[in-house]
Amino acid sequence: MISQKAKYALRALAALAQADPDEPMLISQIAVQQSIPKKFLEQILLDLKRSGIVASRRGKQGGYLLLKPADRITFGEVLRLVDGPIAPLPCLSQTAYRRCEDCDGEHLCEIRHVFARVADATREVLFKTTIADAIEGTSGETQAPARELLTA
Repeated sequence: MISQKAKYALRALAALAQADPDEPMLISQIAVQQSIPKKFLEQILLDLKRSGIVASRRGKQGGYLLLKPADRITFGEVLRLVDGPIAPLPCLSQTAYRRCEDCDGEHLCEIRHVFARVADATREVLFKTTIADAIEGTSGETQAPARELLTA
């Protein structure tokens, strides 16, 4: 399962993607629109800013806006940024590989073979599905309501 923080990050990005690209959104606007606690949202947006996904503007016309286009921000990128490795087993992680402590050999591990297929399929969906896809109600080749993609 993904964390609540990851769900909120995806929902905040969807809100920013649907907003006027020239008009920054205030944290309070996003928080109310997406039912996200404001303090938690502040932390999330700072993480997204540090990673180059969003930008902030100060002043009267300040707020947050997307730095990257919504069709270039994948669910996988956001989940990895917020929650860390996506793999179900440490020996399958592409970014934080670790050999399982009780492993006698990865090539003989039946569990690893099954979960390798799961990890590959999951990455395929997550890294091909963008924030723009979620807003448009598509995820790769299948149709799904945007709210379903963001809250599933």
